[in-house]
Amino acid sequence: MNNFLIETEDTLLIQKKEEELIKKNKFQDAEISSFDIEESPLENALEALDTYGFLSSQKVIIIKNIEVLNYNDNKKDLDHLFKYLDNSSPDNLLVFESKKLDNKTKTAKELKKKCQTINLEVNTKAFIKNELKDFDISQDTINLLDEYCLGDISKIANECEKLKNYKCDEKKITKEDILELVVKKQGDMKETTFQFSRALAEKNKKEALKLYNVLLEENNDSIAILGLLASQLRIIYQVKILENRRMSDKEIASVLEEKEFRIKKTRELTRYYSEKEIRELIISLEDIDLKMKTTDIDSKNLLELFITNM
Repeated sequence: MNNFLIETEDTLLIQKKEEELIKKNKFQDAEISSFDIEESPLENALEALDTYGFLSSQKVIIIKNIEVLNYNDNKKDLDHLFKYLDNSSPDNLLVFESKKLDNKTKTAKELKKKCQTINLEVNTKAFIKNELKDFDISQDTINLLDEYCLGDISKIANECEKLKNYKCDEKKITKEDILELVVKKQGDMKETTFQFSRALAEKNKKEALKLYNVLLEENNDSIAILGLLASQLRIIYQVKILENRRMSDKEIASVLEEKEFRIKKTRELTRYYSEKEIRELIISLEDIDLKMKTTDIDSKNLLELFITNM
């Protein structure tokens, strides 16, 4: 059975494991197709599974972010997938990439029953120690490097390579080297943006101000953040209207021509607002935008006032 489910949040680990699976199962000459469920519908991957390859009889099919699909909203395609897994083609190597599946869902239960599940976890500090085994480095310095990389194996590997090249003669790496050479990772900005919107929705002003400053540190100027906020509020407003018509995530995504995953995340915020409140907030942002462009008032202060007055 050439069907695998890989659970991990690290892209480097996934890449290495996929290379290993391709080699172990003798699919080195196969054509490789990758489908990200946040970017394209599952039916595209299903079509690839059900058709013959042009250049080779063998195919490697990679399906990313399968966890974003809700069974009730995607029953037809998921049932098609489960049926394929019951009688999968030996000419296909199918790999699902998932950050973490909710084991209570039907999708998770079916995939784990029908696929070989691979959980990839790594001790990041042990990884650093091994990467820098030929260098004199203290545990405190290893801890600092791990903290700066937020446990991201891909970033750790890149930063270790940089440090090795920089200290190749001295063969000693210190905290000062980490502070000087390693760029501290601020986290996933998409997630930071969403958490910022959530903090605003929950009227958690302290958290919203903190996240606002994180966004500013990432070279997002106040006008850009204002535009992002306005865009978020507009989609919340649109989704709220459509969900009141009892439309599913898939139906709303189709109407708004948005990704289904974004609709699902947005619906986590709609309960915090009435339609009237959202309209008033959008008008307030339009007023701030005008002031930013026509007055000398510090744009950073204008948005801070907006947050504290919510």
